[in-house]
Amino acid sequence: MAARPPQNDTSEPDAIEFGIAALADHLKQADIDYPADARSIVQALDDVAVPVDAAGNTVRMSEVLEVAPTDRFESRRELLDTLHPVFEEYRAKASKSLVGRLRALVPF
Repeated sequence: MAARPPQNDTSEPDAIEFGIAALADHLKQADIDYPADARSIVQALDDVAVPVDAAGNTVRMSEVLEVAPTDRFESRRELLDTLHPVFEEYRAKASKSLVGRLRALVPF
């Protein structure tokens, strides 16, 4: 997913990527041979913190894969499809928290 950043600063990118969109960028740069297990994916991604919302909340890949329904993935597409609902759950939790609501009000 992605959200448009505030329009008053032209030096910023056109969109802020988070969730699966942000993870897909990290996966493109990682050297992962499929099928792959959760441990090797975390290792290949260096346990990167992936943004879960436009407010800047993040979650480590090790945490995401720990709650995923499976720990083995036959392809990149299967990995993204499996993790999509997990990222959505983290995004929903972050937006409901007091800190998440306050961060959403701040434009940076």
